[in-house]
Amino acid sequence: MLNNRRTYIEKLNKYMKVGKKMIGFGLNIGIDLGTSSVLVFVKGKGIVLQEPSVIAIDKNTNQILAVGEEARRMLGRTPGNIVAIKPLKDGVISDYDITEKMLKYFIHKTIGRKLFFKPKIIVCVPSGVTEVEKRAVIDATNEAGAKVTYLIEEPIASAIGAGIDIAQPNGHMIVDIGGGTTDIAVISLGGIVVNTSIKIAGDRFDEAIVRYMRKSHNVMIGERTAENIKINIGSAYAREEQVSMGVRGRNLVSGLPVNIEVKSEEILGALEESVSSIADAVHSVLERTPPELAADIANHGIFMAGGGTLLWGFDKLIEKRTGIAVHIAQNAISCVANGTGAALDSMDMLERSGSNRLEARA
Repeated sequence: MLNNRRTYIEKLNKYMKVGKKMIGFGLNIGIDLGTSSVLVFVKGKGIVLQEPSVIAIDKNTNQILAVGEEARRMLGRTPGNIVAIKPLKDGVISDYDITEKMLKYFIHKTIGRKLFFKPKIIVCVPSGVTEVEKRAVIDATNEAGAKVTYLIEEPIASAIGAGIDIAQPNGHMIVDIGGGTTDIAVISLGGIVVNTSIKIAGDRFDEAIVRYMRKSHNVMIGERTAENIKINIGSAYAREEQVSMGVRGRNLVSGLPVNIEVKSEEILGALEESVSSIADAVHSVLERTPPELAADIANHGIFMAGGGTLLWGFDKLIEKRTGIAVHIAQNAISCVANGTGAALDSMDMLERSGSNRLEARA
């Protein structure tokens, strides 16, 4: 009888240990809630999801038809009763209900629908968001299934993801160019010293290309075509060798489909105003940086991250305008998500602080 009881207790302890591991495993999540795409980082697994921030809905029934990549393929190709929506604009929530549904879908896709314990989630937000916009992100994430939601500013997450030791008393400049916003910050001792956030980024580049094609070629193109042009022949700095690609769109005069050849120097001109605004913002932040930190930045260089950074020659443009070496972070697109993942290790410290923001705790 005693041996049976001892065996029972040993088995119970074993199951309790396994249960504790199951409770903690995968239930801390970092989300890079971007205007163009959503990346989800699960502690212990890394980045497990990367999909466009798009959701397709039937207007008649209010039923979700597709989310992510499947919904992105529907942009510009839906009948009257179906609408493909980007619920985030300029880095913040523009449609609360749709954002909540999208987050719920991605969370369930990541960790399953049948959860005994809700996850703790850290979400990245641009450094310039208002308190109202922060509250909207927290509420939407909680409604989507989070036990508790914390916020981390994108420059901090981006710097961590780029491998910068932000806790040291050294100045580092990070330029994060996303889909909706560009965040520029000087970081020292784990905090932001000087920063700015402008609503000029990858989506604005696409809009500029659409306008150029309409004005210069009398051709209407869609968002996806503009993005392909940006990726393939877009430039922020003059190329030594010009490249070109065929673009198909609708002629505004005849109303018929046409195929034209577009050169990279044309797109350079189309994007000049937008990329110059970002370069001006970098220059402005440097002007407001304390001298000691400015000297550190001159020694370490400027770090760039985010999908918009991959526009050809952007690093060359910033380097020419500032006279400071520029480094593009490895895995620039997933840099913020990786930084959020690193911040998950400081969740306990964050809880003790009672704050809804994670600053210098990675």
